[in-house]
Amino acid sequence: MAIYHCSIKIVKRSQGKSAVAAAAYRSGEKLTNEYDGITHDYTKKGGIVHSEILLPSHAPPILQNRSELWNSVELFEKNSNAQLAREIEIALPAELDRQAQLSLVRAYINDTFVSVGMCADFALHDKGDGNPHAHIMLTLRPLEKDGNWGAKCRKEYDLDEQGQRIRLPSGAFKSHRVNTTDWNDREKAEQWRSAWSGYVNRSLEQNGIKERVDHRSYKRQGVDKIPTVHIGVAATQMERKGIATDKGNINREVAAQNKLLKEMKARITRLYNWSKENEKQPEKVSILELLKQPTPSKPTTQYGKIKALKESAALFHFLQSNGISSMAELHQKITAMQSSYYALRGEIKSAEREITTLTKHLEIWGQYGANKHPKSDSEKLLLESAAKYLNELKSSGGGITPKKWTAEVSRLTAHKDELYQKMKSMREEIKAVETIRKNAEQLAATTPPPRKEQNHDR
Repeated sequence: MAIYHCSIKIVKRSQGKSAVAAAAYRSGEKLTNEYDGITHDYTKKGGIVHSEILLPSHAPPILQNRSELWNSVELFEKNSNAQLAREIEIALPAELDRQAQLSLVRAYINDTFVSVGMCADFALHDKGDGNPHAHIMLTLRPLEKDGNWGAKCRKEYDLDEQGQRIRLPSGAFKSHRVNTTDWNDREKAEQWRSAWSGYVNRSLEQNGIKERVDHRSYKRQGVDKIPTVHIGVAATQMERKGIATDKGNINREVAAQNKLLKEMKARITRLYNWSKENEKQPEKVSILELLKQPTPSKPTTQYGKIKALKESAALFHFLQSNGISSMAELHQKITAMQSSYYALRGEIKSAEREITTLTKHLEIWGQYGANKHPKSDSEKLLLESAAKYLNELKSSGGGITPKKWTAEVSRLTAHKDELYQKMKSMREEIKAVETIRKNAEQLAATTPPPRKEQNHDR
């Protein structure tokens, strides 16, 4: 099944990262960073099936060399907090063969990034574990016609009402910075993510595959689904070997919950529409009398007769306990059931969102603790990433409270289970109303329409 994934990050020197190191890792090559003299050797890394550099037409050919490209970026950036590259990671449709995947990625990169002046270095990764994906590294500075890197931004002077520069008390003129490209505009990320889903869907269609992806969240799509968690490569491999994982169990539970929500909504909606159509029609008999009418198919076995009696008793109990004797009253009951369903669904989704957020906090906390004493560049990057996440959480007013997070996840999970039990208990009422509808339709089908009176001239 084709999945959508498109994440966008910045390679920052302030976080101990290097564009040369990132390029070496993605391509599986050995590259030396001339900025700090460190050599990054990833020639033993597996799963790299293709790597390639795509350049604007005016770029000098020497930049086709990966070392030349990213070392020129590193050496041009002088600041210790420089932003070196943009990285986009995308999931490739497993339904496509390798050549179709490669054509898809090339088209997306050329049309979206290279056409506006970016240099792109991409690699396809596939370990045969069902998670084919691509890493795209993009330059942040515009490349001038002479082959040199241009400025990311320029100074622009503020002007007064007469169009004159505004002098400050220091004697300098008031100014502000303006980006030379729109690549950092906030809406760009959304455009690039949307574009990827469009390219994927066109490729799937061209290859006769019915699957489609959507870059929007379930909420934005208006889809009544709880999102599954990203299972990751290690867990995927374990699941394929028949070993159940925590994340796999979560996704199986979510799948069952989504199936229940979908089933309940469809059944209630059908009953609501049926009862609404019939509530204002004149009734020949009350609903209680309707159940006493003979049905076309009578059970013939002893078991069938006993089962039919039990079902009839349950239906009478349902109608009497809810005070239902007319179609209008039945419609009111179904309307109330529908309201209860949406209220329960809202509570379930709210609990699920909180659980997802807290689970993310706990995962990052675990990542921070596991890499507190890094022994490699990858562990150092994981530590820095976790520290940044936790610092941002703390600065936004949230405390770092793993014990409370764990307790709250347990409480919310138990509460969500209670809500699902209430949802499941509604099935009996839905089943009762469906039986009433079935009996009414069977009776209507076997009852001949009233004969029209004929007028005769005498």
